[in-house]
Amino acid sequence: MSETETKVDRKDHNTVEYDGPAGGWGSLKGIARIFGKEWATPAALDTLRRQNKPKGFMCVSCSWAKPADYHTFEFCENGAKATLWELTTRRCTPEFFAKHTVSELRNWNDYDLEQQGRLTHPMRYDLASDRYVPCEWEEAFAAIGSQLKSLDPQSVVFYSSGRASLETSYLYALFARLYGCNNLPDSSNMCHETTSVALKKLIGVGVGTVVYQDLSNCDAMFFFGQNTGSNSPRFLHPLQDAAKRGVQIITFNPMREKGLETFINPQHPLEMLTGKETVISSQYHQVKAGGDIAVILGICKHVFAADDQAKANGRRVLDVPFIEQHTHGFEEFEAKVRSTSWDEIEAASGLSRADIERAAQVYVEADRVIGIYGMGLTQHFHGFDNIAMLLNMLLLKGNIGRDGTGLSPVRGHSNVQGQRTVGISEKPELVPLDKLAKQFGFEPPRKKGLNTVETCEGILSGKVKAFFGLGGNFVRAIPERAAMEAAWTKMELTVQVATKLNHSHLVNGKAAYLLPCRGRTEQDMQASGPQAVTVEDTFSCIQGSSGLRTPASEHLKSEPAIVAGIAKATLPSNPKVRWDDWVGDYGLIRDLIAKTYPKEFHDFNARMFTPGGFYRGNAARERIWKTKSGKAEFTAPQTLSSTGFKDAPDRYRLVTLRSNDQFNTTIYGFSDRLRGIEGTRQVLLINPKEIERAGLQEGQMVSLVSDAEDGVHREVGPLKITPFNLPDGCIASYYPEMNPLIALSHHDQESKTPAGKSVPVRIRA
Repeated sequence: MSETETKVDRKDHNTVEYDGPAGGWGSLKGIARIFGKEWATPAALDTLRRQNKPKGFMCVSCSWAKPADYHTFEFCENGAKATLWELTTRRCTPEFFAKHTVSELRNWNDYDLEQQGRLTHPMRYDLASDRYVPCEWEEAFAAIGSQLKSLDPQSVVFYSSGRASLETSYLYALFARLYGCNNLPDSSNMCHETTSVALKKLIGVGVGTVVYQDLSNCDAMFFFGQNTGSNSPRFLHPLQDAAKRGVQIITFNPMREKGLETFINPQHPLEMLTGKETVISSQYHQVKAGGDIAVILGICKHVFAADDQAKANGRRVLDVPFIEQHTHGFEEFEAKVRSTSWDEIEAASGLSRADIERAAQVYVEADRVIGIYGMGLTQHFHGFDNIAMLLNMLLLKGNIGRDGTGLSPVRGHSNVQGQRTVGISEKPELVPLDKLAKQFGFEPPRKKGLNTVETCEGILSGKVKAFFGLGGNFVRAIPERAAMEAAWTKMELTVQVATKLNHSHLVNGKAAYLLPCRGRTEQDMQASGPQAVTVEDTFSCIQGSSGLRTPASEHLKSEPAIVAGIAKATLPSNPKVRWDDWVGDYGLIRDLIAKTYPKEFHDFNARMFTPGGFYRGNAARERIWKTKSGKAEFTAPQTLSSTGFKDAPDRYRLVTLRSNDQFNTTIYGFSDRLRGIEGTRQVLLINPKEIERAGLQEGQMVSLVSDAEDGVHREVGPLKITPFNLPDGCIASYYPEMNPLIALSHHDQESKTPAGKSVPVRIRA
């Protein structure tokens, strides 16, 4: 199915670029386009009105905060798109599957698959006809349960995408452990697992230390590798407020992202009428992909120099009392910084000493600083070191554990952080297994489970026999796609729970089931009446969510009901495990969560609709360090580049990125408005000087070939050469289309997060 080409805007430097700000009329037009395309009903407007508000429903898109002092419209362009996407009037019925074989559908693109609308009936794969055919729920549960009982639990994987509620997540993790394994990878393994591993080791907690109110109390923000305008647009409101009150916002990113440059608030009538923009970043530095360790080390080097100068006058720049009382490893870190030359720093970062020192001086002068980052830090071969360096910088001036300070990773999916909080983890040491054993009268498995990369390795080797996917588009999201798809079909069983059709549902095991669930916007009526669920935002606040819309089909079940139905068909009877009661009243599930995690979730049912959510706490924010040393850890970096490979002639660093018209693997359309790219995703972004050096021409069609040193041929194309403002040696193109170029072994060394932000490739004309 073809994609049309349309004209794009050009600037004097002859690169594709969007002339306008983030937000503004462009944002409203983007929402209106999706509203019309999805044939959404007038009731959709009422749903949007309730979005991210107390007693309303919580957005299924990103995990940004739902503040108590909410705006009239507390949703962004992408949040509205996600809601309208779920409320579409289109239906993907058994009649659709009767017309198309799975082999045929496998050749459709992601956008066209999801355009078929909401799934309406439980389906099973029929090998003889190569089609999905309808089945009854009890038939599906019994067949899945029978196969699971015949398999070794260690060969079964329970994956979750990050959208499932706390209630569903708790039941899902309990099911896996009652079954006998800790194979509970989730979408965090693909994005912020580096955060979870690094922060847990270095400050004793696996999440950020910032709360929403800190954004109003800081003096400076340092941004690394996070595209706010596309990935968390509601963040632009507090950023605009901060910029207006004089907060210095210093941004480091290989690409100039419009949301961190200028913004017009669509909810501000005067701004909309006058077109008056707010400049967001006071400094914007295009660091080379993989150069963040070097640039942060350079900032720290300037801080040490400033402290040396201040000491001559009896003052200090460093927070010496904090360092002495609360940190470990400072001397080794200081020695590394002082011994690293500016020539090395400039070469690795792609920035000049003058630019780094200009940014560093802001840090020197600011009292309260927040470090903000996204997958531009986590998805590297040495992503752990990226985050460790940012922490090092903050520790120098005691910018952890004070109001207006801290680390703020910006998480993706709406409940990806919350799932980990209530037990979805392959790491048994992160789960209170002894409490679960007592609560439910069983011996939980203690063996470490499989994360995403290990799951892929297990499927390739044949050790993984079954895959249960609670949402998501796993096959499309992972690296090494060609080999993975070939191996996937050899599994005994695949089960996918979803609202819409996607590519992962078309790469099946020998037995396969596609089970449609209700969405978060829809009313969930159970035995005790309408149910609400809860999610955790990126600031560790828990929010209640109530759907009101009529479900897309009378045949849909809720996610808790689907998990419970399969669990009942699989597990032996246990008087302490009351699946039917829990599905009938989700309040009982919240009581279970509160019993398992009493400190974080006491009085759960009473607090779930607290405006702005209730905060579950963070020890590091209180300067309680649950680390081996009992202190926050400085880390001396062993490398200045996080890429994991050396530069070589004709080798480029590929940055995979998301467009303004997508969320994760969901493609809403072919408009990347904020980058000035319209009508296609088959582009290769590269700066004009690199185009000339490589002997290429604008508009030329090329392929990208993996340059991983493992002898495996990986290639993606054709891609249209498109001039774009990027650092030398860096190119960019879209995720998930570029995933086949990523070797499964190309991941962060500590967390095994796939390293999609610096992939070694060559261009083939």
